[in-house]
Amino acid sequence: MNPDASQTPEPIDEWLEQLQPEKPNIENPENSSLEPVLETEASTSSVDTELADTVHEPTTEPISEVVVLATDTDGIGSDIQSQNNSLAQAEQRLAQLQQTEAELTAEINKLRETYNSLQTQLSDTQTALGRIVQETLGQLEQRKQALQISIEQLERRQERIRNEMRTTFAGASQDLAIRVQGFKDYLTGSLQDLAVAAEQLQLVPEVREREKPTVKEAKPAEPEPNTPQFAQQQFQDTTKQIRRLIDQYRNKPDYYGPAWQLRRTFEPVHAERVSNWFFGQGGRGALRTMGSRLQNTLIASAVISILHKLYGDRVRTLVLANTPERLGEWRRGLQDCLGIGRPDFGPDRGVVLFEAADALAQKADRLVKANQLPLIIIDDSEEQISLGLLQFPLWLAFAPDPKAMRNYDDDF
Repeated sequence: MNPDASQTPEPIDEWLEQLQPEKPNIENPENSSLEPVLETEASTSSVDTELADTVHEPTTEPISEVVVLATDTDGIGSDIQSQNNSLAQAEQRLAQLQQTEAELTAEINKLRETYNSLQTQLSDTQTALGRIVQETLGQLEQRKQALQISIEQLERRQERIRNEMRTTFAGASQDLAIRVQGFKDYLTGSLQDLAVAAEQLQLVPEVREREKPTVKEAKPAEPEPNTPQFAQQQFQDTTKQIRRLIDQYRNKPDYYGPAWQLRRTFEPVHAERVSNWFFGQGGRGALRTMGSRLQNTLIASAVISILHKLYGDRVRTLVLANTPERLGEWRRGLQDCLGIGRPDFGPDRGVVLFEAADALAQKADRLVKANQLPLIIIDDSEEQISLGLLQFPLWLAFAPDPKAMRNYDDDF
């Protein structure tokens, strides 16, 4: 045995004795988290103890046992290292879980805030929706009331229009009846004139013996009594009377005077036309139309009224127009302006209506032969005036205005 071998266990024993008192402190750790580390140190101490015991044994043990012990020590170290790695991984996992928990907690708080905000918005939306519904209902109620009022107004208007239609239809029927009656009167007068003309026709000419001509002394020509003169000096009294009547019609109209007297307002323009016809044209000429048949009728009525004042019932008025409707207007206008009625219209009465110029000329010729004074009035619808009408002493024609032609057919 080697003498140095006996000296080796002494320092090992001292080292073990120094380590043994530290065990109680390790068995009661203050921090429970260090238990794995202390267990590892304890296992290490036990290993060291076993090594010390082995050292105290005689060196006569085989070397192979020492090699096995070293191998066990290496395995224990690797276990300690793996435990340390597991502990690190556990701590890392714990840290990750804590971080995830914090994130989840923050997200939960955020979701709670969002939920509370949505609840608030939902409450506000419901309140606003209720208010909108109430306002809309109020507006619909107002519109309903307005529509009801409009419907009532339209119904009243419909009833009024129906009444007007009934009234207008009745008025139109009455006007149509008046026109038909006027046309009937016109036809009656024309037929009577035709009958009178047929009676006066000489179918067999009378044979007269020729008389010997007698020589008579020439005498100065004197105006015929049947031919009125208004523009000559010897008829100053007649002229004064005409002017006085024109002034009376213009300044002091008599709306309730006797028949054949003018009963309507006489303006200065009308008085000027009448004066021009009497004094400028001598009772035989044309005047430019006033643009309305009623205005023309007013001027003709003033002329007829003055002539009736001067010559009485000898004056016979003959009106010429190319349609029965226009003749009807002349008849109504003369009735209104002169205060005459239907009995004053006829072939043997004061006013005669004609549609043809030839028939009027024949009637005027018979009146002249009967010592009557025919006054021929020609409507402005006549485009041409027959030359046979110009031979009579009194005729008044209304000439259409070339600048403003008016279609009287629109009146019907």
